[in-house]
Amino acid sequence: MKKAFSIRPPLGCHVVDPVCLIWEEVSGYDENLNTIRTYQVCNVFEPSQNNWLLTTFIDRRGAQRIYVEIRFTVRDCSSIPNVPGSCKETFNLYYYETDAVIATKGTAFWMEAPYLKVDTIAADESFSQVDFGGRLMKVNTEVRSFGPLSKNGFYLAFQDYGACMSLLSVRVFYKKCPSVVQNFAIFPETMTGAESTSLVIARGICIPNSEEVDVPIKLYCNGDGEWMVPIGSCTCKAGFEPDNGNVCRACPPGTFKSTQGPGLCLQCPPNSRSTAEAATICVCRNGYYRGDADQPNEPCTSVPSSPRNVISIVNETSVILEWHSPRETGGRDDVVYNIVCKKCRADRRSCSHCDDNVDFVPRQLGLTETRVFISNLWAHTLYSFEIQAVNGVSNKSPYPAQHVSIDITTNQAAPSIVPIMHQISSTMNSFTLSWPQPEQPNGIILDYELRYYEKINSTILRSQTNTARVEGLRPGTVYVVQVRARTVAGFGKYSSKMCFQTLTDGKDRRLREQLPLIAGSAAAGVVFIVSLVAISIVCSRKRAYTKEAVYSDKLQHYSSPGMKIYIDPFTYEDPNEAVREFAKEIDVSTVKIEEVIGAGEFGEVYKGRLKLPGKREIYVAIKTLKAGYVEKQRRDFLSEASIMGQFDHPNIIRLEGVVTKSRPVMIVTEFMENGALDSFLRQNDGQFTVIQLVGMMRGISAGMKYLSEMNYVHRDLAARNILVNSNLVCKVSDFGLSRYLQDDTSDPSYTSSLGGKIPVRWTAPEAIAYRKFTSASDVWSYGIVMWEVMSFGERPYWDMSNQDVINAIEQDYRLPPPMDCPSALHQLMLDCWQKDRNVRPRFTDIVSTLDKMIRNPTSLKAVANIPAVPSQPLLDRSIPDFNTFSSVEDWLAAIKMSQYRDNFLNSGFTSLQLVAQMTSEDLLRIGVTLAGHQKKILSNIQSMRVQMSQSPTTMA
Repeated sequence: MKKAFSIRPPLGCHVVDPVCLIWEEVSGYDENLNTIRTYQVCNVFEPSQNNWLLTTFIDRRGAQRIYVEIRFTVRDCSSIPNVPGSCKETFNLYYYETDAVIATKGTAFWMEAPYLKVDTIAADESFSQVDFGGRLMKVNTEVRSFGPLSKNGFYLAFQDYGACMSLLSVRVFYKKCPSVVQNFAIFPETMTGAESTSLVIARGICIPNSEEVDVPIKLYCNGDGEWMVPIGSCTCKAGFEPDNGNVCRACPPGTFKSTQGPGLCLQCPPNSRSTAEAATICVCRNGYYRGDADQPNEPCTSVPSSPRNVISIVNETSVILEWHSPRETGGRDDVVYNIVCKKCRADRRSCSHCDDNVDFVPRQLGLTETRVFISNLWAHTLYSFEIQAVNGVSNKSPYPAQHVSIDITTNQAAPSIVPIMHQISSTMNSFTLSWPQPEQPNGIILDYELRYYEKINSTILRSQTNTARVEGLRPGTVYVVQVRARTVAGFGKYSSKMCFQTLTDGKDRRLREQLPLIAGSAAAGVVFIVSLVAISIVCSRKRAYTKEAVYSDKLQHYSSPGMKIYIDPFTYEDPNEAVREFAKEIDVSTVKIEEVIGAGEFGEVYKGRLKLPGKREIYVAIKTLKAGYVEKQRRDFLSEASIMGQFDHPNIIRLEGVVTKSRPVMIVTEFMENGALDSFLRQNDGQFTVIQLVGMMRGISAGMKYLSEMNYVHRDLAARNILVNSNLVCKVSDFGLSRYLQDDTSDPSYTSSLGGKIPVRWTAPEAIAYRKFTSASDVWSYGIVMWEVMSFGERPYWDMSNQDVINAIEQDYRLPPPMDCPSALHQLMLDCWQKDRNVRPRFTDIVSTLDKMIRNPTSLKAVANIPAVPSQPLLDRSIPDFNTFSSVEDWLAAIKMSQYRDNFLNSGFTSLQLVAQMTSEDLLRIGVTLAGHQKKILSNIQSMRVQMSQSPTTMA
């Protein structure tokens, strides 16, 4: 867009000025016969012409660049007879900036002012013919611009120095971008920049009823007065829709628009309405609601009707309730059911909520099926069950949840399980036991039945009270004892197996002195006051893990004060009991699954969040059991939780709990941000210091020390089974292969079943050959983990087959030190790999050794040497044979540095002979900046030089 200035008549030269001849003002006609005023000069026969024409003062009006359009004619010098050589066909255009009017008639301003030249202007066409009506003129039009301008205004000056010409018109103007509405934003009128190529930024303002999408909103005004490069935009607010491109119109009644954006107004969904303009949501009609997760464009819905056709099946103190779905779901598909349980007096005069021990399967609240199994009720008791049907809007309704009630009376039932037994005295041939009454006797206890045995054959003993003396036993022998109660309904279930031991010779008197027994008469009732807590006697572990194993691991015993011993969940008759004992049940509503992070043997592994009541929300890892499992798979899956739940150490993965009362079954553990140690090291190759790596190894050894002290063997210790958190803390995980250790010898061990899978590269030779797993075999595996850490996740024994590894170990070959591995660490690895397991260090020794290294870092400065020409076949694997490589690319791939291929080749290192001459400065120059990678490449280059010196003709 152009904006012209108005120009008053110019100021001319004075006749009296000796160097200035007058421009003549002549009236004439333009091509449309309109009267115009022109200025002309034609003193071509006089030498040294210097004729000036000056405009009046022109206000700049804020413009930075000015355009001048000149219409003029010029006489062809060759058409003028006898014209001197000083005749010209051009003239000059000047300008002068000033803040005020300084030129008036009668001044010689044009001679004194420091004019700035714009251009010498030449005619495209000149005229030479003359007719009787006057000259036949050819009009030229030229446009020039100048800037940047900074003062209030300027003058224009035209200099003729020997031309025969006429100025027909002069138009002065500037350019600007007009005010515009674009992308729902208003941009103001904007002057162009100081240069023809300048871009001037204009900020936009959103039109009414619109909001910014991207900020800042702007357009660029170019030198031609055109808008370009739009950035950012506005869109219509919620409740308004775009109309005619740049207007935001309010949504009419009956429609709505819930979000800002380019979308149009929508009709209100069913069962809702809007009565005013610009509605952002349609209000639900009476009796209809929106759920918390419902979107504004979804219909309003209502609560469901009551469940129908409830039936009950009573079995002693359990009941099964079944019902039909409501006839009306309220227009929703998220109907669930809640069970309200009340225990009532026989006369129905009052009811109270059921006890907390009443069990609902699959759950009491949020049932998706129309069936529930309820157990642990009192016998001969009236219960009232209310079955509620609720959906996603039931909590919005002012009316109670629709429900149906049913009353049932339980039958007679056997007593519940006796929870625990205590030994209150012991002799060489007997011991006396006591136990509390069952929590739910379900009637009058008639008597108790004890079953005890040493190995297989059991003996039965009856007792009228909750104590019994078992006699006729062998000295110093462990017996397994169980007890059950009897009412008129029959016997309850036997209690869990407990182990009790008779005394050996010489101990009887001392124990009786420590445990005094006070007894009253049976008629008055028997009261036992034990002055010292009964001692739990350690059950002997002399048995193989077979189906005939009878000794229970239920008793938590101690090898030293305060040290708990691991209990194998596979020794439980009911493995679910081990889960209940060692793993906390988590309500599924507190677990939120977010994304899949892997897959395990039994199902997917997820990342999620856990929010337990009264605790802050934390990230967790969630292992799930895939659908369609059989009971054995469920038992094996949950066995890992039974194992993990017994551990409490900062370097052992922490079990948060399990979900077993809903689907899918889950094991919830703490979340380790950096994942498995082996892949984490490979991703960060060369980026950790030796001290940092030793710190990681120290954490792993501390965790293994804790496990070994619990008589626990891992059997699958490897970097892939170590997890790393955001603070680089390493924690032992994956307890799928571990088993309990026998403790009847000085060398606890576990004998695996034949055919079991063994991770050969990490397993000690005696475990491979004889299936003998011990803490010492875990030490061997730990040495391999150390090698993995120091090699930044290298695969142990590289591409050797498992059989080759077994043969090499049998021939006393051991892994060489990784690149830049301190000799002290490699020596510790070799100690872990002693063939005789009895001379390997214990984890206590390993932790102590690593602590000393951390306290004395100078002990890690000496680097283990790698022979340039290995004498053992196994060591040949650590340094590549460079004679086998035909190119730099193959060599880089062999040392796992292929990421630098282009760096080498583009820098001219295209042959192995050139690579062998490289220095650390060369590596830095071509872009190898990581210190670990520099050391690795330089070490291999050094080995290359040695091999080249021994066989110079074989290198390409």
